[in-house]
Formats: sequence, C-alpha cells, structure tokens
Amino acid sequence: MIIRVRSRDGLERVTVPDGGVATVATLHSLIESQLGVPAAAQTLSLDPNLLLSSPAAAPCLSDPSASLSSLGLSHGSVVFLSYSGFSRSAAPRPPPLTPAGSFGRKMTVDDLIARQIRVSRQEAPHCSSASFDRDAAHAFQLYIAETLAFAVKRGGFLYGRVFDGGAVAVDFIYEPHQRGTVEALFLLRDPDEEALVEAIAASLGMRRVGFVFTQAVGRKRGTGEYTMSGREVLQAAEIQAEGGIPEWVTAVVKLEVGEDGAADVHFEAFQLSDTCVRLFKEGWFVTEFGEDDDPGLSRMKKDVVVGGKDVREVDNDFFLVPVKISDHQVGGALYRYSFC
Repeated sequence: MIIRVRSRDGLERVTVPDGGVATVATLHSLIESQLGVPAAAQTLSLDPNLLLSSPAAAPCLSDPSASLSSLGLSHGSVVFLSYSGFSRSAAPRPPPLTPAGSFGRKMTVDDLIARQIRVSRQEAPHCSSASFDRDAAHAFQLYIAETLAFAVKRGGFLYGRVFDGGAVAVDFIYEPHQRGTVEALFLLRDPDEEALVEAIAASLGMRRVGFVFTQAVGRKRGTGEYTMSGREVLQAAEIQAEGGIPEWVTAVVKLEVGEDGAADVHFEAFQLSDTCVRLFKEGWFVTEFGEDDDPGLSRMKKDVVVGGKDVREVDNDFFLVPVKISDHQVGGALYRYSFC
C-alpha cells in the first residue's frame, strides 16, 4: 500500500510492501530508506499540528510495535513527519534553459511562470481563532441533521465581528437560496437579498466574515481520507477571494460515526492559504470534475512545484490552514436566516 507522508518539504509517498503486518517501526525504516530521513531523527503523528511552529500538543506515534492497521492507516492515508538535527539534500535544480531548435526545447514565458509557483503548507492563519454563537451553530446543524439527514450539502455565509489580533466571532448564519447534492453545493445568490442581509448586519455592528458548508455522508471517498474535496476547495477559494478580509474563515460541518456506532456532528474551521487564493484568482485551477478524479486532489492547468517536483495535482490539505475554534453565546433570536 501507499502511505502519504507530509513534512515541511511537501507531500511524498512511501511504499509499504506488506501493509497488513507493517508497524510504526516498519514505517520509520521505510521513510529512512525511501525518503532519506534517518529513523532516529523522525517524529511521526496523525495530527497535522505536528508541522506547526509549536507542535507540543500533537500526539506522536510513539509505540514502534503498533501495527499501522490498528492506527487506522490504510492505502492513501496521510502521516505527518517532523525531523530535527538533520538536513535533507536540496531538491535537484531544474535543467538549464536550452535554445530553440533541434538541440533543445524552447522555454516559454508560461514555463518560467510555472517554475515560480511553489505550493507549500502555510503555517499560520490570518484568523487567530473563530468562535461560533452556540444557537447559530446549533440551528444550522439541527436542520441539516433532522431535515436533510446529511444526505446532501448545505451552506451559508457567516456574519459577525473581527477583533484586533485576528479573532473572529460568528453571531449568525445567512443561508441563501441553494441546491445541494452529495458532492456539490450550488448557491442561487440574489444580490438584492444579500444587500438586505448586509444592511441588517451593519446595523448590528457586524459584517460577513466567512462561509460554512456541510459534507454529505455519501460523499466520494477516493483513495484515502481527505478534509475537503477538490470541488470544495475551489468553491471555498472563490468565496474567500470575494470576502475581502484577511481573517475570512471557512467552516466545515460533518457527521462522524465513532467506534461505538454513535454519530456526532463536528465543526472544523480553516482558511484557504494565500497561495491557494492566488492560484484561484490567476485561473490555475481546473474547474471541471470527472467521475474518476481523486476528490482529495486539486488539478492545475499548468505545473506547480510541490516538494521540489513539478506536478499538476496538489493534495488539498496543502491549501488548508487550521483555525482554532470555540463557541460563545450572543443571546436573542438573531442567529439564522434561511431562504432555502
């Protein structure tokens, strides 16, 4: 099986010959042999916080005898790698430019631009934290759970306040006319209606601060677990680019089933990275999606550089910057506007 390994160098792949019996120690050895990072220098985790500047809270895979299957790792799963006291050799330089004609390929302006677009993980969000009014969050997820049963996608715009230091408070959710399927969310936006909501928000000292959407339980799984699909990244990047504030937050609501069979609703908050929004604005994303596409990847129209390699498919997690999430209580009845 293939295990995807994400480090500060980018996303790489490690081939595990016998995944059924492989252990954490096996994975350490394979990373050393295939990626060149000594096992003694490695720290592995299933938590992306390992790659942040202060990774103390990230639980590590500390038991070398634990089997990969017992940790829920399967083909396509992602493991996060941090290492210290060791410097990996630099990625090979691209071949020199060659003249046109029979002795080499002509280097075009597009080629030069493509070589300058490097996709890497953005460590810190512009939004330091996102707090959701409990009534607003509850009303939104209750309708999705009881009426739609998480069978289709649903979305809305977040309204609230932005504080010094980048903290965002979400006080109510506006749900425009929309149509949702298992994989896609189509917002049927009405400019006049949105202007009315903006006026109401402004009168309360609030503004639009983000976007929220749900993930359907029947969504396409692809080759492994993923946080957002390529379609979701594209839509979120478009809306964030429109948002107009650096603290813009995107929330994802999903239903997760625990080992005991109980289902819980989870809220997660992210920002799309600066690079992701730039790529969207400059038209790099492929905007058509096929049945055979891996939902965990975003396709580019031209090569971008990821981990020193020219690629046209980027793991969506590279574009996501986690945001701390909490809740608060505003009080009153203004927490959800729905126009179905």
